[in-house]
Amino acid sequence: MVYGYIRVSTDHQTTENQKFEIQCFCKKNDLKIDSWIEETISGVSDLNKRKLGRLLKKIQKDDLIIASELSRLGRNLLQIMSILHHCMDVGAAVWTIKDNYRLGSDITSKVLAFAFGLSAEIERNLISQRTKEALARIRAEGKRVGRPRGSANTCKLTGREKYIVQKLSDGNSKYEIARRLRVHRDTLNRFMETNGISKHRAKRRLRAGLE
Repeated sequence: MVYGYIRVSTDHQTTENQKFEIQCFCKKNDLKIDSWIEETISGVSDLNKRKLGRLLKKIQKDDLIIASELSRLGRNLLQIMSILHHCMDVGAAVWTIKDNYRLGSDITSKVLAFAFGLSAEIERNLISQRTKEALARIRAEGKRVGRPRGSANTCKLTGREKYIVQKLSDGNSKYEIARRLRVHRDTLNRFMETNGISKHRAKRRLRAGLE
């Protein structure tokens, strides 16, 4: 059996490019895909939660998995090595197009697979370390990192000032208003402080016709 394996990480990505690459490769090499495995899931997810995991449980000797690149199989060294080790144990092969790997049960394949996985892991660790260092520098300079706490929910209240003023003037508690607006009470408090809203001011604004 020849399997075409396609994976994307998010719904915003398309599988069409990978499928086209595999189809062109098979046409050029006189191969036919017997079964397509397509999934939208992170490469670091547990194999048991992935379609690839189910494929590995049924793959047999002389079967072939074709992917656009080795990183489609997994995003860390241990996972990639585990997948390749299993395939090599049962006598199946893994071919990738962009990387041009032909991984089977021979020792050269094992060495190549290890080197590729190790390089990818080192690169991700370096990127992670650089990001952490940059964030630490920004914090040391006294700058805020990321979105202010509650800012997303606070934005949800924009345009609801009149509603809040009306409910306050009607005697509703902040807890009840926050519940109806589906935000935390602290978020409502911050929004009211930012916009100068209070029960006392709400009544005055209503009397002045500013509600």
